Amino acid sequence: PASLSRDLTRLARRKGKSAVAVLQDLVEEDRQRRLGQEFRDIQGYWSKKARAKGVLTTRDLKRYLAKP
Repeated sequence: PASLSRDLTRLARRKGKSAVAVLQDLVEEDRQRRLGQEFRDIQGYWSKKARAKGVLTTRDLKRYLAKP
């Protein structure tokens, strides 16, 4: 849309970059945000699994992993 194009052009001028460079930055920022969220989701999943098994500390983890 024309309004989006105008916003992009203004943002590019303000940042002293080309419109393509601004779009690349925005895509990379979104990618980093998504990866960060994916990491937090995975971390949360495994944290829940660990708590369910009573693994709360590094010592607990070492003990759990040492079990035959």
